[in-house]
Amino acid sequence: MIQIGEYNTLEILRETSVGLFLGDEEGNDILLPNKYVPNDYEIGDTITVFCYLDHEERPVSTTLTPKITKNSFALLHVAETSGIGAFLDWGLEKQLFVPFKEQARKMEAGKWYLVYAFLDEKTNRMVGSSKTNQFLSNEELTITPDEEVDLIISRFTDIGVEVIINEKHKGLVYNNEIFHDLKLGGRQKGYVKKIREGNKVDISLQPIGYKNLEPVSQKVMDALKRNNGFLGLHDKSDPEDIKAILGMSKKSFKKAIGILYKNRQLLIKDDGIHLIS
Repeated sequence: MIQIGEYNTLEILRETSVGLFLGDEEGNDILLPNKYVPNDYEIGDTITVFCYLDHEERPVSTTLTPKITKNSFALLHVAETSGIGAFLDWGLEKQLFVPFKEQARKMEAGKWYLVYAFLDEKTNRMVGSSKTNQFLSNEELTITPDEEVDLIISRFTDIGVEVIINEKHKGLVYNNEIFHDLKLGGRQKGYVKKIREGNKVDISLQPIGYKNLEPVSQKVMDALKRNNGFLGLHDKSDPEDIKAILGMSKKSFKKAIGILYKNRQLLIKDDGIHLIS
């Protein structure tokens, strides 16, 4: 069956004046308009295309790459709004519709929003929603402490940054554990720090425990080398100074210099730390 809102690998069945007709193994076919037809092809070849509904609600395929696919999240730009909702640029000719009922707050043209795309069962067309929490659940977690996970930055709060974990669950990174700028919709790796009562998930942007020591120690070494073997930091330095200079917590810094000191790679003095040549 040809899946709307997804990539499909289909067979080239026949050519017509308007484009190629592609088909699946079940006898379904779909048009690939002339503008997307490859220069070289033969009847019987297979081609991977994205399938959706065109302006007249007809199934159509394209070789363009959409910015979002079915059952996924992405940060999208609002191209225009109307009396029925908002229309977002998702990289295709027909814009992605977000009805008012799927807007967490009223969308404004020109602004960017994190949205989830899904298939509307009544119309069989792709629809967007900025009410992203309804597509996430922590009831049955598929993650474990210390596990590396994929994150999407979803919301900024007073205590930290809410993230989407593996496009399935909700998590939180506390403000005092963030050492670089984060942007809405940004993607990066993270680590499950703790699973609290009620399946609330605390996330770290750095590896947990012992796994964090080696890269953090290397970061201190790199900073020392860039600064002629000296940093005016030590175990009594203000945490904000450490964060500003090295982009890490004081706890991580103390662990790092402890390892480097034991390895006889640096000296800790009253004025700071010195690299041993």
